[in-house]
Amino acid sequence: MNVIGLDDYQEVTPKGTVQFLRSLAKRVRGRRFLHINSTRYGGGVAEILHRLVPIMTELGVDARWETIKGDPAFFSVTKSLHNALQGREALITKEMRGHHAAINRENARHLSLEGDLVLIHDPQPAPLIDYRPAEGKWVWRCHIDLSHPQRSAWRLLRKYVAKYDAVIFSLPKFSQQLPIPQFLVCPSIDPLSEKNRDLSQAEVDGILARLDIPRDKPILLQVSRFDRFKDPIGVIKAYRLVKKYHDCRLILAGGGAQDDPEGEEVLADVREEAGLDPDIHVLELPLDAHLEINALQRAATIVLQKSLREGFGLTVAEAMWKGKPVVGGAAGGITVQVIDDVTGYTVNSVEGAAFRVRYLLNNPDLMAKMGEAGREYIRRDFLITRHLADYLAMLMILTGNE
Repeated sequence: MNVIGLDDYQEVTPKGTVQFLRSLAKRVRGRRFLHINSTRYGGGVAEILHRLVPIMTELGVDARWETIKGDPAFFSVTKSLHNALQGREALITKEMRGHHAAINRENARHLSLEGDLVLIHDPQPAPLIDYRPAEGKWVWRCHIDLSHPQRSAWRLLRKYVAKYDAVIFSLPKFSQQLPIPQFLVCPSIDPLSEKNRDLSQAEVDGILARLDIPRDKPILLQVSRFDRFKDPIGVIKAYRLVKKYHDCRLILAGGGAQDDPEGEEVLADVREEAGLDPDIHVLELPLDAHLEINALQRAATIVLQKSLREGFGLTVAEAMWKGKPVVGGAAGGITVQVIDDVTGYTVNSVEGAAFRVRYLLNNPDLMAKMGEAGREYIRRDFLITRHLADYLAMLMILTGNE
């Protein structure tokens, strides 16, 4: 496959976008921009960084991406912390807090932490702030829903976050009172990646045949890692309510992430709930199954993302980019992407999800209009080029304008 360069985005982004990025990049050429997160594969953060870092490099920024390493106990601690920060009760003991800090201390010995701007993604590597070099600005980037955190978990994290020079949230409602500047930056999708590039009908048909998915009836699809906050059990229950009126299929497609130890347990619960229904397809996909996800989203009639908590939910943007109406949970960034009665619907219950899916299945013309509106909305606000512009501007603001 050919290497994708910045000029390739001119055909899919709003007019003047690429030229604007090149002009902006001239102000920060040669600056060192370091990203640090906890995994290179699985989840939206890793997907974004896989593309953002090379484009930054093409624009003349000295961009690097490092990941921290940890043992299973570390990722169990950070998963509990992640859940608690998103509002679920979780016990985080003194020993767990100590292990979180100790693993970061060990990583600090081996990582090169120098940069004019260092962006630390999410709670896992947040304690690295204690080992920052004397030079450079450090920013903590929060990708999760912090609107109603467990207080003890937020106190633990806040003691690190308050030491940063600034913090980035995805939505205003996620922000917390802090003594440092706060920025708002929405995540994004890459329209030219394997997961989002155009596919021919033959490619879609071939991939679905390989996945053993018949095309004989409408397809309802949810793509997400198997996580309780994504509510896959609720999606199955909504499908069963729809099934009473419409003969359809449900596909739950996803996998795990290297920093998420709960996936296997949730997947087992999903398989048990699905039972022997031949029209429910539970697909455990590898972390690099981007083309398969692309084909599934293009084959879907309606895409669901019935999250109970959500940092942003890039699968919504992916589906809308492919012209699909979305029924999503009224949570986090889903509410920013889904405009009710324009690009889809947000819901608060199993019954609400089933009602909206039924309504859409009864109105195919409306689905087509929503699909068109959704694609243009994503083109304007949620492509990686806009995300890149935000980061370049931040680099300029925090490290000085030439």
